[in-house]
Amino acid sequence: MFVTLVGLGCGTTDTMTAEGQRAILEADCLLGAGRLLEALPASCSQARVSATKPGDLLEGILSSGAERPCVVYSGDTGFYSGTRSLLPLLEERSIPHKVLPGVSSVQLLSARLGRPWQDWVLRSAHGVRCDPVAALMEGAGRPAFFLTGGTLGPADLCRKLTEAGLGELTVTVGEYLSYPQETIRSGRAADFSGLAFAPLSVLLCEGIKAPPRRAPGFPDEAFLRDKVPMTKQEVRAAVLGKLAPAPTDVLWDVGAGTGSVSVELALAAPAGHVWAVERHADACALIRRNREKFGAWNLTLVEGTAPDVLADLPAPDGVFLGGSGGNLAAIVDAVLAKNPAARICISAIALESLASAVAALTDCGLSVEVSQISVSRTKKAGSLHLLTANNPVFLITGVQP
Repeated sequence: MFVTLVGLGCGTTDTMTAEGQRAILEADCLLGAGRLLEALPASCSQARVSATKPGDLLEGILSSGAERPCVVYSGDTGFYSGTRSLLPLLEERSIPHKVLPGVSSVQLLSARLGRPWQDWVLRSAHGVRCDPVAALMEGAGRPAFFLTGGTLGPADLCRKLTEAGLGELTVTVGEYLSYPQETIRSGRAADFSGLAFAPLSVLLCEGIKAPPRRAPGFPDEAFLRDKVPMTKQEVRAAVLGKLAPAPTDVLWDVGAGTGSVSVELALAAPAGHVWAVERHADACALIRRNREKFGAWNLTLVEGTAPDVLADLPAPDGVFLGGSGGNLAAIVDAVLAKNPAARICISAIALESLASAVAALTDCGLSVEVSQISVSRTKKAGSLHLLTANNPVFLITGVQP
């Protein structure tokens, strides 16, 4: 027995390779999804087994008695294809096999637009959870391509973009690629969010404005501040070091102020999400402006007082508490109720705040570490440069022992 796995391309024989067509014609049994088998040419008169799950396909191969079975897949075998699940099963049983690719929808759309796709971010929204904002943030200015289908079509993805503030983003939808009714349309995400698209559609989003990737600690003057308190550059860098955000982390910034820490966290976790919690209206306005200035589209502002507004937020991987409004212990309890393993970092200037933070974390059974950061900056005085001290800041971190 020798098994061949063939990508059928975008749906028509024109997007199959000649090698793939020969493999199908020479096979003595064809296996795959029913709709794919039905679409094969009438000249393919071999026995057919309708199956999609890897285990069912393997069982069909073994029970067919065929010497040259052929498993067919839509699209390309290396682009979000079911081949990745069947191949390990064949290898476990030492069944000889080979894989023949097909033309993928990303290749076809790229060709139709006359653009290279080598720098596109590639994602599937076909029957799986997909965050288009995270994909664009992760791409850092590169276009993002999405396979769509199931519960998430192009309009749904455009709606998510619009809700995040990216309604003006240029998007392109390709419908029925390679079929006679093929259509390609471009427009604004906000406009496309209310349209209906074909079940066989793909979406291309142009890249978004994003600052260059860099180590944490943007200069203070880079942020819009007015008179709202802001965590200074050196302390911000230390906070990110303490929280150590991973690219996909969910993060909270409670008492976000200007949003400087929120922005830094959002850029450090481009495939994750940051929730900035702030109760003062003037600070909320600044957070919105800084979010847009830095292109931190994976940042959501939550207006209100903690811990009241924390109940509906997703469980955090890490939390920064820059202000608690006197509710520190209750906020810590709310964090740990969501995720007992969450990493917590609290900043404090007053000794009383330091003592309250240590007590709140210790009472919850966390292992506590306190760091003091003292920063002095130069100030020019005539021809001299003198050091001026900022207020010392305590960073109190708590983790499970």
